[in-house]
Amino acid sequence: MSREIRLASRPSGWPVPENFELAEVESPPPGEGEIGVRNLFMSVDPYMRGRMNDAESYTPPFRIGAPLDGGAVGEVVVSRSPDLAPGDIVTHGYGWREYAVLDAGQARKVEEIPGVPLSAYLGALGMTGLTAYVGLLDIAHFKKGEAVFVSGAAGSVGSLVGQIARLKGASRVVGSAGSPEKVAYLIHDLGFDAAFDYRDGRIREQLAEAAPDGIDVYFDNVGGDQLQAAIDELRMYGRVAMCGAISVYNATEPVPGPNNLFLAVGKRLTLRGFIVSDHQARLPDMIAELGAWLREGRLVSMETVVDGLENAPRAFIDMLRGANTGKMLVRLAR
Repeated sequence: MSREIRLASRPSGWPVPENFELAEVESPPPGEGEIGVRNLFMSVDPYMRGRMNDAESYTPPFRIGAPLDGGAVGEVVVSRSPDLAPGDIVTHGYGWREYAVLDAGQARKVEEIPGVPLSAYLGALGMTGLTAYVGLLDIAHFKKGEAVFVSGAAGSVGSLVGQIARLKGASRVVGSAGSPEKVAYLIHDLGFDAAFDYRDGRIREQLAEAAPDGIDVYFDNVGGDQLQAAIDELRMYGRVAMCGAISVYNATEPVPGPNNLFLAVGKRLTLRGFIVSDHQARLPDMIAELGAWLREGRLVSMETVVDGLENAPRAFIDMLRGANTGKMLVRLAR
């Protein structure tokens, strides 16, 4: 027997615990070419909120009464595939459950790095790390000597973006976060040059003070007022990597966009959205570079870990409200 989390109803506005249900199920034995995986950690991510709406998007919506899914890392316990063996550690997309049966081709074997925990393959060495790496280097085309602003900088992606920029020679790295404690973390633990609490005054003025000479790159995890402030502060030929807009995910009414987009014309700005799944080919490069930094202690991979599948809905809700520092994970087994 195993347990899984299902979508019980679609949220209206902010998700609540009643939108989820915990179910006990009997897992089928793996068929030919399949594997059975005991999940060790699962990820909760902002994009999952959009999948809870019955709306067309780049990925299908979750179905009511069916288990949710998302990134997970686990141990193969049964294999009917020549490509994977019991004891192998794999990442896959069947989280929100303790045990998963899936086609072996849907799993990626983890080549473990000494001293790096398995949970990192959902964070700095997983889709989170790839999002930060591709967004900064390939989408925003960051170059050494440029100034970078990251919103949601204490979260899983933002915290990596700022560190990658610093390690690759940014002239200034600025971040926004939602509490004085997170601001201190960005500066003292992650090496940001400046940071501010977006709840503590006008964002435009705080960003101008933190980056008095302007910015060249904005990595947008938040949208809304922070995107508008960044457009004001971007220098000529500035670039925006549009990764997410968590400030509007739970809105129940249309949210006004930035009212200064006309500046993009005169400043020759580039604003580009991206989806990380389009950039899987960059995964080996990311793992090689970030893995070396992790092993050398030059990159900090902060995690907020919640224990127990039954607590996954609360972890997800807390993540949307910014309760986490770094990557929010649920530990399913020890």
